[in-house]
Amino acid sequence: MSSLSRSRMSPLQLAGLAAVLAVMVILPFYAEPFLMQAGLFAMAAAIGAIGLNLLTGSTGQLSLGHAFFLAIGAYGYVYFAAEPDSAHHLSGWGLPTPVAAVLAIALAGVAGGLFSPIAGRLKGTYLGIASLALIFIGQHILHNAHAVTGGSNGREVPPLEIFGFVFADTPELVVLQVPFRALEKLWFLNLVLLVAAAWIARGILRGRPGRAMNTIRDHEIAAGVMGVPVARYRGAVFVLSSMYAGLAGVLLALAFQRTVPDYFGFILSLEYLAMIVIGGLGTVAGSIVGAVLVSMLPPLFTRYSDALPLIAASGSGGLDAAQASRILYGAVVIAVILFLPGGLMGLWMRLRTSLALRRKVRPS
Repeated sequence: MSSLSRSRMSPLQLAGLAAVLAVMVILPFYAEPFLMQAGLFAMAAAIGAIGLNLLTGSTGQLSLGHAFFLAIGAYGYVYFAAEPDSAHHLSGWGLPTPVAAVLAIALAGVAGGLFSPIAGRLKGTYLGIASLALIFIGQHILHNAHAVTGGSNGREVPPLEIFGFVFADTPELVVLQVPFRALEKLWFLNLVLLVAAAWIARGILRGRPGRAMNTIRDHEIAAGVMGVPVARYRGAVFVLSSMYAGLAGVLLALAFQRTVPDYFGFILSLEYLAMIVIGGLGTVAGSIVGAVLVSMLPPLFTRYSDALPLIAASGSGGLDAAQASRILYGAVVIAVILFLPGGLMGLWMRLRTSLALRRKVRPS
């Protein structure tokens, strides 16, 4: 069977995808700002999770430094796009924002390329420990390179402007009598980029590179015997994963409107690992499902904390929304590892296969 025929989606899958996209397109016309903001974070996280899943789920390389490449994307965009500010001792290149975004993604890829010789030779726990060092290096740079990062206070993020169209509250765009401000504009930008990122990743996984990556993950020695350049593939996937993280970092910066060093710490890397484990290792759809679940829990808990038991207001000393959400998806990760090794997408595939078999054996 050719790779083209294997990559085709079933009519049911196409209908489901069309329904999801339709909901995502209609949602900005009705959703409140809180949900829009959470959705922006979830879509950006989904792009980063797809990149990590290519590395960890499909190639078998454990990375604990994904937040480092997210930070490069976010701060790289700010530095390339911002004008120098002598009053606050901040530097910048003042480039057009689309150019700044592309350079930030490329910079994340270059950083991944510099680390790729290590990624190409290490695997498992050893690679995880080596990549963890990137978090500590990154945090030191973010807090101390004040002229570039703004130090502990961070930097304001210049709004993206493409051909005169500004992704900001002003100038306001009105569509069908609905005002489109920064949230709505960024929503459609994130949606388009998420669809493109998922389509590219799916093409990679369904083609020859994906088969080579899975062989390296499952049978490294056999992959080498078959002529697969294992070290080269590992290094290349690390670069690609870093570029996905860089794009996610740019989108997170645009959504936050301010970069803060503490956000890009070890906890963020663990959250991305939780996303791909919960959703399903080695699947693009699983990356998106896991990212939505992990990203949406904290804001939803914060929003409805008054109606939820055992959750206290932030700063009160009790179990706040952020802590409760981490405990919940931590418990979900444990449950998935014990009972659902394929994640939520693996469960869905088993249910779909079971239903298909029942239809086949059902007497006419």
